[in-house]
Amino acid sequence: MGSEVNGGGGADRPAADVEAEKKSGAPPFEVPEVRFTKLFINGCFVDAVSGRTFQTRDPRSGDVIASVAEGDREDVDLAVKAARDAFDHGEWPRMSGSERGRIMTRFAELVERHADELAALESLDGGKLPAVTKAVDIGNAAGSLRYFAGAADKIHGETLKMRGQFQGCTLREPLGVAGLIIPWNFPTTMFTIKVAPALAAGCTVVVKPAEQTPLSALFLADLAKQAGIPDGVINVVPGFGPTAGAAIASHMDVDTVSFTGSTEVGRLIMEASARSNLKPVSLELGGKSPLIIFDDADLDMAVELAISANFFNKGEACVAASRVYVQESVYDRFEKKLAERMRSWVVGDPLNDPRADQGPQVDKAQYERVLSYIEHGKREGATLLTGGRPCGQKGYYIQPAVFTNVKEDMVIAKEEIFGPVMCLMKFKYVIIRA
Repeated sequence: MGSEVNGGGGADRPAADVEAEKKSGAPPFEVPEVRFTKLFINGCFVDAVSGRTFQTRDPRSGDVIASVAEGDREDVDLAVKAARDAFDHGEWPRMSGSERGRIMTRFAELVERHADELAALESLDGGKLPAVTKAVDIGNAAGSLRYFAGAADKIHGETLKMRGQFQGCTLREPLGVAGLIIPWNFPTTMFTIKVAPALAAGCTVVVKPAEQTPLSALFLADLAKQAGIPDGVINVVPGFGPTAGAAIASHMDVDTVSFTGSTEVGRLIMEASARSNLKPVSLELGGKSPLIIFDDADLDMAVELAISANFFNKGEACVAASRVYVQESVYDRFEKKLAERMRSWVVGDPLNDPRADQGPQVDKAQYERVLSYIEHGKREGATLLTGGRPCGQKGYYIQPAVFTNVKEDMVIAKEEIFGPVMCLMKFKYVIIRA
């Protein structure tokens, strides 16, 4: 039970700005040194109780980057105990909101100061384009911390007029220990999106990063300590879903769980949380979003939007608009423009090729999953307009696939692929007047 598929995340910067940053020349990113590979519990980096480790691999080559401590139920118990003690007896929930906000602002400043290293680490561990990651993911991460730092001293209750001379009041208090299970597609962004509001409210947290991309969460844990967040407030336990993830969801001393990942695993999280202490659960699960293009659209712009909506972050986004509906009167023109545009699309090494529009899929399992969907689409009778093939001699690179002649009942039109696959479909627009 954990965050092995899908995820969320996004961008609040204009696409043109990000594109300009990516294309501005050779990026100043080097392969980063991996400094943190142990669990982070109660302010210290420690080995797993079992002594076990797992390998995190570079999707550009399949080579091992590092061996990371593998957290299990015993390690989750220790992390929850540290978080519980920090919540019940520590200073963080008892600080003023403004003081928590000041520390969180320092955390944001450190994230910005280390933006290049974080972006390169995300590229090494997850195959992301570092210039885009710096502009979007790291920028959003720092922005989330700043936003909730500003909210920390604005958590207010209400005064209510009751019957007669009586008045009632409400008081908002931190919930307790939050278990946060984050996905692999936007690791830094999702870490801060979940951690920042919990910190602002005065909660303590146990974070389980995805086993595919654990390195940035451990790096962020160190920055949090540098910022002055007290020991035990943030704990990070890398590990696998059925062990570490399941232990968090079912733990009696975890007061709430937030999970981003697949719908299937979300159901397991909800069930485990209900069977334990009926803890509230926040779930962000899969999607199959549509993009609808009418005949009055600027088709050049529509092509760029369709490409961005499908192939940003290699298609590894739960908001990917992987069903593109084009009004029949402009469908042929749109298809032709799209095919022409895709001829200039570059799949390449995100750390070494400044021309790259797309890096490798996150790992071998996801690479094989995407290729299997492409084969399924061909077997069902969809036409492969462009791409859809592995590329490169090593690593998990896929030329983005654009399918035409897609029917609504095809698997590729119904299921979330979570990779660079676009389904084009015609529609007829009829105005019915009463």
